[in-house]
Amino acid sequence: MFDVLSGRLTGVFDRLRTRGVLSEADVVEAMREVRLAMLDADVALPVVKEFTARVRARAVGQEVLDSISPGQAVAKIVNDVLIDQLGGAGAVPLNLNAAAPVPILMVGLQGSGKTTTSGKIALRLQGRERRRVLLASLDTQRPAAQLQLQQLAAQARVASLPIVPGQTPVEIARRAMETGRREGYDVVILDTAGRLSIDEALMEEVREIRAATSPAETLLVVDAMTGQDAVNTARAFNEAVGVTGIVMTRMDGDARGGAALSMRHITGAPIKLTGSGEKLDALEDFHPERVAGRILGLGDLAGLVEKASETLDQEETEKLALKMMRGKFDLDDYAAQIRQIDKLGSIGGILDMLPGMGKLKDQLGDKNLDTSILKRHTAIISSMTKAERRTPEIIKASRKKRIAAGSGSSVQEVNRLLKQFDDMSTMMKRINKLGAKGLMRHGLSALMPQGRPPGGMPPQRPH
Repeated sequence: MFDVLSGRLTGVFDRLRTRGVLSEADVVEAMREVRLAMLDADVALPVVKEFTARVRARAVGQEVLDSISPGQAVAKIVNDVLIDQLGGAGAVPLNLNAAAPVPILMVGLQGSGKTTTSGKIALRLQGRERRRVLLASLDTQRPAAQLQLQQLAAQARVASLPIVPGQTPVEIARRAMETGRREGYDVVILDTAGRLSIDEALMEEVREIRAATSPAETLLVVDAMTGQDAVNTARAFNEAVGVTGIVMTRMDGDARGGAALSMRHITGAPIKLTGSGEKLDALEDFHPERVAGRILGLGDLAGLVEKASETLDQEETEKLALKMMRGKFDLDDYAAQIRQIDKLGSIGGILDMLPGMGKLKDQLGDKNLDTSILKRHTAIISSMTKAERRTPEIIKASRKKRIAAGSGSSVQEVNRLLKQFDDMSTMMKRINKLGAKGLMRHGLSALMPQGRPPGGMPPQRPH
């Protein structure tokens, strides 16, 4: 997400860095561009006004105008104000400091991902926090809602409250809390009914449930893709029932990110968690400083390392690395590597977390960041025999036709896969031959055919 805003802000700072000294007029012009960029990103107007006013007040100060690198100084100020706008440094954890069972009330509009998020939080609390969790659906509006939560509970391997037909949402909430106390649960997650739009009946129902259960957390689930509608929803819920935290879903699909930047200012409540995807483990803490870094093209290496340590099979990764370094890498290993990459999510998402990769991502375009190519490669490899996977050199014309037919691909796609694998194997052999000292001495050029790096870059010369 934040692709629109990140691209525009990076352009502003690139222009500022070309100036030897910044005048007040330069800062004013830059802030005008920042203002337009934020409005294009669907950030709420009051938020934009406050943000640009705060940055401008600091940026026209003597420390920036006389700075050796004023462009970088302005970027630092924008980064600091962004972090503050997003909620300050550090993630805000869920509040579980209450007598067990701790009630967590989930609220939001229909279609925001509230029920799925309830399942995700249950899985997270059970896995990370070692809490016994009970899920309870209070949604009597949609016939399948209670069954849906029951199925999610089964997937997450947590308990769900048995369905008793005819009970009101308040009665279900009281029964859930009583069951939680009687059966020794640590946390009870109460998934309330959503509506297609905000109405008084919905708010009154939530108020009654809140009064009956006294929740430690009232989490508002909003869909980041809805932009300003998400902000309006947050404002309405906060005014009517009060929210203690926000969970933003579909963060991976929102290229603008304006809703995230507006939430704290509009509600006063922090964004605590973000969801991206339907998988139950696709839930992350919201770190304002990391998000600010991604917006400004500084990346989020801490987030990438954290994600990798949680999702990747460490033993398999080390085994693959060892085989690659020994030059014994085959197509089975390549398929295993693809599975590891797939666990990390989209390639675009990974690039977002690497410093300076925003421009490269723009150059590659969405088509080349589509992970479906990795899935096609997996299908092609699955259509090969064991001998073919271990010794790709034996794959000639007739074998390629058979593999293409078996995987629903073309011979050209099979050729591309084999060429990519061959290039990777060649590079691994060169790394193995050079060793660490050779790489340090000769640099990237030593790994490329005829000593030429990709993309027309000049070869590096040894120092």
